[in-house]
Amino acid sequence: MRDPKAPVGIVAALGLTQIIGYGTLYYSFSILAPGMAADLGVTVAQVFAVFSASLFVGGLSAPYVGRQMDRVGAATVMAIGSLLSALTLMLCAWSPSVAIFALAIVLLEIASGMVQYQAAFAALVEADPRSASRSITYLTLIAGFASTIFWPITTVLLGHLSWREIYLVYAGLNIAVCMPFHVWIMRKGKVAAAGGQRPMREPVVGAVPPERRRGAVLIVSAGFALLSFTLGAMLAHMVPMLGTLGFGSAAVVIGSLFGPAQVLSRLVNMVFGTRLAPPGLAVVSASLMVLSVVILALSGNWLPGAVAFSICLGLGSGINSTAQGSLPLYLFGSDGYGALTGKMAAARLAAGAAAPFAFAATMGQFGIGASLALSAVLGSVGIAAFVAVAMAAKRSPIATPNPSG
Repeated sequence: MRDPKAPVGIVAALGLTQIIGYGTLYYSFSILAPGMAADLGVTVAQVFAVFSASLFVGGLSAPYVGRQMDRVGAATVMAIGSLLSALTLMLCAWSPSVAIFALAIVLLEIASGMVQYQAAFAALVEADPRSASRSITYLTLIAGFASTIFWPITTVLLGHLSWREIYLVYAGLNIAVCMPFHVWIMRKGKVAAAGGQRPMREPVVGAVPPERRRGAVLIVSAGFALLSFTLGAMLAHMVPMLGTLGFGSAAVVIGSLFGPAQVLSRLVNMVFGTRLAPPGLAVVSASLMVLSVVILALSGNWLPGAVAFSICLGLGSGINSTAQGSLPLYLFGSDGYGALTGKMAAARLAAGAAAPFAFAATMGQFGIGASLALSAVLGSVGIAAFVAVAMAAKRSPIATPNPSG
């Protein structure tokens, strides 16, 4: 009989590697950026411009990475990605010039796409398609602590080490901790396949029929991209925007509510959200993020409004991470999951990379209120996209049980 339970060992291993992956490759950057700028003789804004460009390039590479996951296995890609992450962190640490530093950051973002959520979700689908949706929920809950753990760790290390030395330490974590776990998952899958266990795993058949798949993929990709734009703009400008609205030093405290709210939403979803199908989850996520922007636009410098903004944004973001993995599985099935999510990640990452600059330009031209209104409109289009797909899936003649088991 099929075991509907999530593969606990694999989820736990991936949870640890996701914390390290996001902590060392993503969250540490904002803490180390001022030191990088001073060391390289450029402005902090220029360092972040390089980082945004790397996010865009990483998005372009996502479809290729996704196809390789389907071809050789997600865990194999993650094992190689851990090695590349370590090597690119070492290249960053060594970089004697701005040009080599920029190249290293771009390569680092490509390596990140091989070890972070896109790859981890695909590994869970490979391990057991029927329990993958539930496993994704557990995984995002664990990985949600990456910023909570690595922001303080990076700050403490910065008091004793240079940014280059910290990157060397983080390279060691990727190769000494993450890579062995990814190799273990890879070998576990090969042993299962050799022992005849892999064919016993039921695939998930998508709720969208094949003749409607192309259009649905485009709509879902657009929905996630629009929400990524809204989220990217808010996160990049949250603290300075709240400061401009008159909250001063309290802006940091208000912004810090985002992280706990993000973890809380995943915990609530894990405990109570099993009856809500992934399309509904995506609609709730998008609605919370749009609501947060509307609240801030209407409340101005009212403190409870700013607090509600940060909390709602965190709640929506937390659920959104889960929906990115579970919605494609529910709608389109487990066959070709890696390649499909790679294509979706390309649009999402490109929109997220463009958001900080576009939002800053809009604020400079039209002010905070108009910029927030525009973000809310774009996010509302994303809500409409998810609602349309949810209705189409509901009308579909294909009867597909919820892949969460």
